[in-house]
Amino acid sequence: MAADGNIDNLLHETRRFAPSEQFQANAVAHADLYDSAAKDLPAFWGDQSRELLHWHTPFTTTLNWSNPPFAQWFEDGELNVAYNCLDRHVEAGNGDRIALNWEGEPGDSATYTYAQLTQEVKKAANVLLGLGVSRGDRVAIYLPMIPEAVISMLAVARIGAVHSVVFGGFSSESLRARIDDAAAKLVITADGGWRKGKVSALKPAVDASLTIGGEENPSTVEHVLVVRRGENDIDWAEGRDLWWHEQMAAADTEHEAQPFPAETPLFILYTSGTTGKPKGILHTSGGYLTQVAFTHKNIFDLHPETDVYWSTADVGWITGHSYVVYGPLANGATQVIYEGTPDSPHTGRWWEIIQKYGVSILYAAPTAIRTFMKLGRHIPDQYDLTSLRVLGSVGEPINPEAWVWYRDVIGGGTTPVVDTWWQTETGAIMVSALPGVTTLKPGSAQVPVPGIHIEVLDDRGTPVGKNSGGLLVVAEPWPSMLRGIWGDPDRFVETYWNTFAGKYFAGDGARLDRDGDIWLLGRVDDVMNVSGHRLSTAEIESSLVSHPRVAEAAVVGASDETTGQAVVAFVIVRSVEPDDDDADGDGDGQDDSHAARDNGTEASAASGSGTPPEDVDALAQELRAHVATQIGAIARPRQVFIVAELPKTRSGKIMRRLLRDLAEGREIGDTTTLADTQVMTVISASVG
Repeated sequence: MAADGNIDNLLHETRRFAPSEQFQANAVAHADLYDSAAKDLPAFWGDQSRELLHWHTPFTTTLNWSNPPFAQWFEDGELNVAYNCLDRHVEAGNGDRIALNWEGEPGDSATYTYAQLTQEVKKAANVLLGLGVSRGDRVAIYLPMIPEAVISMLAVARIGAVHSVVFGGFSSESLRARIDDAAAKLVITADGGWRKGKVSALKPAVDASLTIGGEENPSTVEHVLVVRRGENDIDWAEGRDLWWHEQMAAADTEHEAQPFPAETPLFILYTSGTTGKPKGILHTSGGYLTQVAFTHKNIFDLHPETDVYWSTADVGWITGHSYVVYGPLANGATQVIYEGTPDSPHTGRWWEIIQKYGVSILYAAPTAIRTFMKLGRHIPDQYDLTSLRVLGSVGEPINPEAWVWYRDVIGGGTTPVVDTWWQTETGAIMVSALPGVTTLKPGSAQVPVPGIHIEVLDDRGTPVGKNSGGLLVVAEPWPSMLRGIWGDPDRFVETYWNTFAGKYFAGDGARLDRDGDIWLLGRVDDVMNVSGHRLSTAEIESSLVSHPRVAEAAVVGASDETTGQAVVAFVIVRSVEPDDDDADGDGDGQDDSHAARDNGTEASAASGSGTPPEDVDALAQELRAHVATQIGAIARPRQVFIVAELPKTRSGKIMRRLLRDLAEGREIGDTTTLADTQVMTVISASVG
C-alpha cells in the first residue's frame, strides 16, 4: 500500500449513454430507491426483504451491529432459502415457468420448469437426509456446470446444511484442503464433465483427495455421491461411493421445507490463488438472499415473466452462487446454464446459445469480451442477438473500449452495459449503474447500489475528493456481507477490518471522477510507483486497449534501477477478419494477428508469427507513444511484448504476478491455478 492512497494519472472517458425513453418507461428500478435508502439504510433493507422474500417467521430486528464487525441481519426471522427459490413460485401458480435451460457442451440439453426443479430438489434433500446429512453439516460439491450442481446446492440449503462448492478445475490437493477445513461429511461429484471437446475426469481427483495423508490423516468424508455425466471409467469404493441416479430413483418425492433462523450458515466459499491455508468465506441465509435478489432484480432490470437471463459463470465461483443459483431463482427468473467453454465446439457457441434460447440479459466477464474482440466481430455477426436488452460485466474492471465493443457489437449499439463491482466477501453486487436510471460511462462501475455506503479513502482514512483516487472501503454493514472466515474469527478481523476501524477494506483501489462516480483500478498491489508517481495497471491497460490494433493487454511493474519500477506491457493484437484486408478498422490495411516483442529499443518476432522484426518494432513503438499521449510520458511502457495469450485463472483473471516474474527475469512461480498451465511456456518463448 502506498503512502498517500492517490493515483496520479487517470483516464478521461467522455462518452456517455443515457437510458432510452422506452427503457425508462418500463424500467424495474427508479431513482427513488436511492432516496429511500439514504433516509434509513437498515429500514430500507428491511422493506426490500419483506417485499422480495417469504419469511416463515417475520423478523422484528433488521440489523444488529452491537459487536462489529460481526453483523446479524434479520436475526429473529426464519425462512428457508430453497423454499424461496422454488416452492413459493410453484404455489403462486408459476410451476410451469421454465427455471433452467441447460445446454451441455456436446450439444445435449435439458429443460426444468419450476415444478420439476422443485421435485428434483425435494428428492435430493431426502437423499442427503438418508445419508446422515443434517442441519449444520458441511457438504463439498465438486461438479461441472450441469443441472445436478444447482439441484445439489438447493438440496443442501433446503435441509439447513452448509455447502462448499469447489470449482471442478481445482486439484486433488486443493480439494482436500477445502474438505478438511470445512470437515465435510459428504462429497457430491461426477465421473467427469465436458470441457473443450473432451471429458475432464472429476471422480479420480476426489479419490486422490480422500487418500492424502494416508491412514494417519483420515478424511471426514463418509460418502461420495457420483453423478454419471462423462461415462468415463472410474474407480469405485464399495460402501462409500454411491450413484446419484440410483439414490434419486429410490428417494421419496415429498419433502416439506422447514424454516431456519436468518443467520443460519448457507455456504462456505474458499478464495483461490493464495498461499497457505485456504480462506473459507462464510455467508448466511436471510441477509445474503435479500441482497442477491434485490441486486439481480434491479441491476439487470429483470422482468421474470418475459426475460431469459444468462450468467456465464461457473457455480464454483461467487458469481455462480449469487447470480446463477440464488438471485435468479429467488426472483422466479428463467435462465440458461452452459457446461462448456466459450470456444467449444466452435467460437460462436455463446452467440448460438443466445439465439437458440432468446437470451435477453447476459452477464459475462471482461476477459471473455476481450477474447471475442480479438477473434473479430464477424463471428457474433453471424447470429441473431436482437433478443439482448441488458448486458452485464463482472470480475475485474472493464476497459472502456471493451465496454463500447460489447455494447455496439453484442448489444447492437443500443443495449445498456452495467459494469458491476463486488467480491466473494461482499456476497452480492455493491457498485453498479441501474440501466433505467443511470447515464452510463464506459469503464466505470459508477455508483454504489442503493443501500450500500462506499467511500474512497487515503491511507490516513480521510475521504478523498472528486478527481482523486485512493482505497475503496464499505463504510457501513450490508445484508450479504461475509459473516467471517470459517473457523478463524481473528483472521477475519485482521484481514478485512483492521486497516480502517469499523470499515471493510476491499483491497481495491478506486478513483472518483469529477461527478463523484467510481472507477475501479484493480488491486492495490497492482499499483506501480514509477519515479515517485503512482500509476494504475488498469489505467494503462485501458489506454493500450483503446488502440484499434489491440484486443487485450496486461501491465505489470518491473524493478528498475533508475525509476524504482518501470511499466512493462504484454499485448494481444486483434485477429484479422475474413476477406478483409483492414478488418480492424484502423485504416492501415495490415494483418494484425502477429505476435512479437519489443524491449524499447529493439524487437524480434515471436516464434511462428512470420512477422518481420521491423514491423514488430514499429507496432511496439506506436503503442508506447500511444500510452504517452493518452496518459503522459511517465506512463510510457519501458517494454511492450506482443504475445498470443495471457496467463489467466479458470475464473478468467489475469495472473500478473507470473508476468512480473517474467519481466524481472525470475523463475516463473506456481502455475497450478492457471486455466492453461502451459501458457507461460508459450509466452516465455514469445518474449525471448
